Amino acid sequence: MTLRPALAALTCLALATPALAEGDPEKGEKEFAKCRSCHMIESESETIVKGGKTGPNLYGVIGRTAGTLDGFTYGDDIVAAGESGLVWNAENLAVYIEDPKAFLAHHLDKKAARSKMTFKMRKHSEDVAAYLATEAIGAAPDATD
Repeated sequence: MTLRPALAALTCLALATPALAEGDPEKGEKEFAKCRSCHMIESESETIVKGGKTGPNLYGVIGRTAGTLDGFTYGDDIVAAGESGLVWNAENLAVYIEDPKAFLAHHLDKKAARSKMTFKMRKHSEDVAAYLATEAIGAAPDATD
């Protein structure tokens, strides 16, 4: 089996089985140090993690439609993924973090899909996604009727 079909199979498996993507938020907080050079986590009133501005602010990323943070210039393919209905949750974000280009290629069914995010987190992506899903960093509150 060549690398691309194997990667596609792993991506499909990860998307189809959310239980595999469960992570440890405490480990994810430590692992997020690798993300800080490009990303910050900042609410309107508080800086939770001071970081770079190359990537979008990840405050409240869980529940956000991909490619839609106001004030950030995304690449065309992540915008297209959002327009096709991609909303970040811990499971799909963990898969994206592992290999952004492969994730977009699979999601968009577009072999030539590209991501501005070149970093690939081969280990602990599920922990980072679990960390980003915690209430302390902007998880959406339960809706009330």
